Amino acid sequence: MRTFFLFLSRQRRLRKWMETSGWAYRFSSRFVAGDNLPDALSTCQLINSQGISVTLDHLGENVSSVAEAQASRDAYLRALTDIGERKINGNVSIKLTQFGMDLSAGACRANVEALVRQAKDQGNFVRIDMESSEYTDRTLDLVTSLHAKYQATGAVIQAYLYRSRKDVEMLCDRGIRVRLCKGAYLEPAAVAFQKKADVDRNYVELMNLLLQKGVYPAIATHDEQIVEQTKRFVESRKIPRDSFEFQMLYGIRRDIQRRLVNEGYRLRLYVPYGQAWYPYFMRRLAERPANVFFLARNLFRS
Repeated sequence: MRTFFLFLSRQRRLRKWMETSGWAYRFSSRFVAGDNLPDALSTCQLINSQGISVTLDHLGENVSSVAEAQASRDAYLRALTDIGERKINGNVSIKLTQFGMDLSAGACRANVEALVRQAKDQGNFVRIDMESSEYTDRTLDLVTSLHAKYQATGAVIQAYLYRSRKDVEMLCDRGIRVRLCKGAYLEPAAVAFQKKADVDRNYVELMNLLLQKGVYPAIATHDEQIVEQTKRFVESRKIPRDSFEFQMLYGIRRDIQRRLVNEGYRLRLYVPYGQAWYPYFMRRLAERPANVFFLARNLFRS
């Protein structure tokens, strides 16, 4: 299946049709908040009106030049500026490959630092997303370095990696905010749990650790059972509801989203936008077959 989706992603005619067809637009608009920043910000304001905060993700990864990495930086700088001017309750999330990590570690750091510095000046925040395991060490090194200087940044930890407990403990010790997710990349058995039950068990263990020792952790899951486990744990330990937040993807499990807000929990939606939605979807589907079924299940949910 992975080979099949990689094949599809490279077919120019199919890509052009997908990017221009009405059906494809309706499909993508369920999960992507427009192809430009003004549309995305309008969506964010609507989400805010429902009592939900946001984190903006400008689509695009693995840039091929330093100039493209700088353009990504500039797009995020504009997004941060507009978030402040519109008084949107939101921040931004970035991927280091989009900021030039594969091209130049120095250029990548300079690009990210410019963004984190502006976030610090605005009283805002930059979440540095985690990509595949080959980037984990470099990502955490950059997060810890910039946090020590500016504080306005945090990390993402993937529960399916064996190493994640040590990473969570290190980040908690340094007072760095963590978003906990299960992980969406295809990883080998040498570095990651392969069975869902093992990933779920590790997720819950890390979640409990973060809720007790973390700094405003983000529990990022659409798994209804884990959401309920989180609620039971915080109630049993009398953990304040304003000391953490749930996070979900825009367009996914809107029924659970409404329920959490109605129950008084904090919720933030991860809101992607931009013209690169087609490669975004094809990469996600090619990387891990389970992503196909995840999207299919949620396309027809309210």
